[in-house]
Amino acid sequence: MAGAANGGAELFYERMTVALARDGHDVLAAIRPAAARIERLRAAGLPPATFRFGGPLDVFTRPRLRTALKTFRPDVAIAWMSRAATHLPRGEWTNIGRLGGYYDLKYFHNCDFLVGNTHGIVRYIGKTGFPPARTAHLPNFVDDFGSVEAADRAALGVPEDAPLLLGLGRLHAVKGFDTLIRAAASLPDVYCVIAGEGPERAALERLIGDLHVADRVKLLGWRHDTGALLKAADVFVASSRHEPLGNMVLEAFSAQTPVLAARSEGPSEIIRDGEDGVLVPVDDAPAMADAARAMLARVPLRVKLALNARRRFAEEFAEPVVLAAWRDFLARARR
Repeated sequence: MAGAANGGAELFYERMTVALARDGHDVLAAIRPAAARIERLRAAGLPPATFRFGGPLDVFTRPRLRTALKTFRPDVAIAWMSRAATHLPRGEWTNIGRLGGYYDLKYFHNCDFLVGNTHGIVRYIGKTGFPPARTAHLPNFVDDFGSVEAADRAALGVPEDAPLLLGLGRLHAVKGFDTLIRAAASLPDVYCVIAGEGPERAALERLIGDLHVADRVKLLGWRHDTGALLKAADVFVASSRHEPLGNMVLEAFSAQTPVLAARSEGPSEIIRDGEDGVLVPVDDAPAMADAARAMLARVPLRVKLALNARRRFAEEFAEPVVLAAWRDFLARARR
């Protein structure tokens, strides 16, 4: 895995790697150096091998990786996204490329099998002519937040009885937090907190100031208590303009928190509108505000959405279910 960030794809790599090891597989984690990730994998009993995973001028990663794989002698080698796939050598093992987005398949030319974590990505792979028999849909799993205690609202600067909207993710334009802030601004009694950090912080702070909502719209920065935040919220809002999957939606399902989402790629595939979540058009703050207002006003609706979402999590996105699907797929893919 070549990513150094702590995005959804990288964190799921960690969860999946550790889960495979717990399931009895011998696992070598090969990653780009990232101190926190190295520490977490070591703590799980999986000290990783590190490689540069650089750009076109990196001529050392592939031969070093080939040597490591020959020594480890795996049945399969899984490239987590496109940059890792460009460095993946062929050998006495089966190469699998795992796609969490709509990547150019030229980066996966050394792969024998391809995995997409949404049906949309699998359809995209099929349109390129890649053989369907060597393609699989394997969704992500997320932590089970069912028994997590809610975060202290007072510590968040939110009154105990105030309606609360929650946003999660990197503060990047693609996440559409400006749309969420504009929607919250038109709901006078509603509070909104956004947990995350990134390059859009200054722009979002200016927007909050321009809309005069600093008393009830707050940027929390990076947090490590996602489950507790979800449990404290009345509605989780996924406002992304583009989102191939949306791990945050799955986490909200896990926490049994009602979900309101823009119709970007992943959320619109996952959510059954009106059954386990509510969908609105992308970049439509008035529609988002109207939907949030309706959800906050109707407790039975929120209860229905939350219970159905939790059921979906247990049936489709919990670790045992996804791990079993990966186990079956890896058995089929081995040479």
